[in-house]
Amino acid sequence: MQPLKRNLLSTALASATLMMVSTAYAQTADQNQAQAEDLDTLEVVGIRRSIQESIDAKQASTSIVEAISSEDIGKLPDTSIADSLARLPGLTAQRFGGRPQEVNIRGFAGDFSTTTLNGREQVSLGNNRGVEFDQYPSELVSQVLVYKTSDAQLIGQGLSGTVDLKTIRPLAYGKRAFAANLRGDQNKVGDEKETGYRYSLSYIDQFADNTVGIALGYAHLNNPGQAKQFGDTWGYDGGGIYGGGKLYDLQNDNQRDGFMGVLEFAPNDTYRTVIDVFYSKFDREEQKRGMEFAAAFGGTPAAGNTPSHAVFTGGINPVVRNDFNATYDDLFAIGWKHELTLSPHWTASADISYSGATRKERILETYSGIASGRPRDTLTVDFNSNGYFDHDFGYDYGDASILRLGDAGGWGQDGYIKDFEVKDSLTSLRFDFERTFDEGWFSSVEFGANLTDRTKSRASNESFLDLTACLGGVSPSCPDGISAPIPTDLATSSAFNAYGVSSIYGYDALRAYNTLYTRRRNDNKDITNKNWEVNEQVTTAFFQANINTDLGPVPVKGNIGIQAVSVDQSSKGNETFEGNPLGRSVADGVNYTDFMPSLNLSFGLPWDQFVRFGAGKQVARPRMDDMRVNNNVSVDRNRAINPITGAVNPIDPITGNRIPWWTRDGGNSRLRPWEANSYDVSYEKYFGGNKAYVSAAYFYKDLKTYIYNESTLFNINDTVVDPADYPANPPPNPVGVYTRPVNGNGGTVKGFELAASVPLDVLWEPLMGFGIQANYSDTKSSVQPLGPSSPNEPLPGLSKYVSNITAYYERFGFSTRVSQRHRSQFVGEVQGFGGDRTRRTFEGETVTDLQLGYSIQSGPLKDLSFLLQVNNLENEPFRSSFGGNDAQPREYFEYGRTYLFGVNYRY
Repeated sequence: MQPLKRNLLSTALASATLMMVSTAYAQTADQNQAQAEDLDTLEVVGIRRSIQESIDAKQASTSIVEAISSEDIGKLPDTSIADSLARLPGLTAQRFGGRPQEVNIRGFAGDFSTTTLNGREQVSLGNNRGVEFDQYPSELVSQVLVYKTSDAQLIGQGLSGTVDLKTIRPLAYGKRAFAANLRGDQNKVGDEKETGYRYSLSYIDQFADNTVGIALGYAHLNNPGQAKQFGDTWGYDGGGIYGGGKLYDLQNDNQRDGFMGVLEFAPNDTYRTVIDVFYSKFDREEQKRGMEFAAAFGGTPAAGNTPSHAVFTGGINPVVRNDFNATYDDLFAIGWKHELTLSPHWTASADISYSGATRKERILETYSGIASGRPRDTLTVDFNSNGYFDHDFGYDYGDASILRLGDAGGWGQDGYIKDFEVKDSLTSLRFDFERTFDEGWFSSVEFGANLTDRTKSRASNESFLDLTACLGGVSPSCPDGISAPIPTDLATSSAFNAYGVSSIYGYDALRAYNTLYTRRRNDNKDITNKNWEVNEQVTTAFFQANINTDLGPVPVKGNIGIQAVSVDQSSKGNETFEGNPLGRSVADGVNYTDFMPSLNLSFGLPWDQFVRFGAGKQVARPRMDDMRVNNNVSVDRNRAINPITGAVNPIDPITGNRIPWWTRDGGNSRLRPWEANSYDVSYEKYFGGNKAYVSAAYFYKDLKTYIYNESTLFNINDTVVDPADYPANPPPNPVGVYTRPVNGNGGTVKGFELAASVPLDVLWEPLMGFGIQANYSDTKSSVQPLGPSSPNEPLPGLSKYVSNITAYYERFGFSTRVSQRHRSQFVGEVQGFGGDRTRRTFEGETVTDLQLGYSIQSGPLKDLSFLLQVNNLENEPFRSSFGGNDAQPREYFEYGRTYLFGVNYRY
């Protein structure tokens, strides 16, 4: 019932807002009626413009698409592109650090879709292909199209969909314009506040008799943030008693600079050229302070403990953590396109582009604990109905005198540091030709080719940290030889105020690392296998016939086409094995060709009705980390079952252990893509002069293959492992078990989507300015993402139920919008131990946003507008639990509300 309560609350908020605005409207309606008639004839900007242009783009498309258009120059409807995308039918977004970042289309994770910028495929900054949309400032994007069906001329399209980000075209815009936006923001979690700001500048102009156009945009973001984290808990014992957990306070500093430039030249009707440049630099630094501890799995329990209330009378030994995490991202894209009219019926174009990205990431951990000589702590925990546990420790962990730096957890290190670097580059060359026809079924045919060369690499450098003062044993700075007092000059805030804990001592972890610690390189096979490179050379030839004809009284538009995709993929890395954690260099790859037909039909029915049908083969290229050639060979000395015969593995009478077997695990550089035969049908009804529409859509994807880990047999003699490097008492049989990603059986993903966008004046004229947008989707999957023999688990990114509703008012310069998006439980990915991605089941969430605005309509300050926004109005947490049991929370992130107040000016 919790989502229902939130929906009712948000509906009440929307109703109250609309009532207030309607009251104000009623009071001024008489004296402003004549003025209103004039105002409504002027250029529409703001919410209504964004909605109208989005509807026009959806209606005009021959494919099944969703669209977002800017409210004005440099202003998408939301503060981020991901926020806007998450409001479209069938789309959701996963939050990272409180910000929507990864977009899921029709129940698929971000790796199943692709993102293009002005039609050109873009690289990504993570380990895989999914684009992080907060890298793209919303102020620099004029429109976003989401293609849900395949299209032969759409290069690099995804299996779930393709997101095309578009920047403005200055000659098409047709006039000079300038816009400036400034917003201050404040993030509030409990009583703690962080303030920041963002601003942007946009300029569009035309020169030389409108033959030269220029568009420039710059956006800066300074956005401190914060969060409280409960978890990742250690689980629960057999009686459901809290096993232990982690409590953290996170303070973030986010700095982003984005630039967009377009130079367009059209000297005559036969030639046009456009150069696009996009650059984004995003630096994020996080101070992470807290503790982790064992409770039922280490403490001394009192009698009578229950799952909701437990007392531990001793044995509690927390590791107090002060960590520093940072990512420094650079993203660059440039494209140069030439269009030439060869004759009245022939056109040609050539497009060369480059997209490159670099991410440098650091994860720094420093530890402290209860000083030697002090007894271990006590703890009482009580379950909080909000979905976490409150904690009452015996010690005050804000008191530095009870703490010492050192190996508090007995992990063999006083701290740890991980440095990662991801590089991704993509160069593309495309040629297009089009032949138009004056009559017949086909209005034109298009054909061409696209050549892409992409290389992605990941590097990892990790080290243990040792206290320099303790390397020589006992010293004045290391009195007991193993731990050291925390220098007072490193102190930062110790306030915590969450989960029952009032304070945890804080110090500057980065300064501590630079002054107190010595690195001890960690040469481990797991770290070696994080270093890899993948290269793809993809050649795509396409042909598409565009349909424009009539079937009796029914106009039919659409397209039919095919892509032939030739792929040459390879990977470089290392094969590690017992006794040699650095391994030997290896390389492998594969060549193959795919053919992908597509069909899109749009039938125009009377009274502005459309029925659309789409069919085609869709693919998504494998995850990059799955494509790595890296493998690790080791010996399993405890295998209970013989992998060849399936019989019980006997015990060796000499060693007393089971007979050993070779094992091997890693990536697969010969993976083929995920493949699906997809079918879509939709019905759309437009009314009110095409200002409103309702639609219903059904989709069905028959996945012919899905990638999951599978165990098969291998022969140790077929690897690069030298017999001289075999461990003592190697397995007697050269055959062993090899676990890696493979192309296995698929399944189906299907669902339906309902959507409506209605300005209420089309129903009743006195409601001019009011409107509602709403959509709902229901998606089902039979895919078993962990393999057919594994326990059933939902498809990553899939929420069965997704809904969005927006109520708005915009007239006489006033604007109001209340939006709410909901998604049910889903499997997502987070950063796990070692810096790799790990799957986690997250609970459903409902996020509500509010926006109020006013634009001056006349006088010297005309087009100066003011904006107030509240994001995450109801402070919705991001949470997960064990087995869907709310009484056993696993993680609970509280990001708080974000308030923004801004001023915009355009002319």
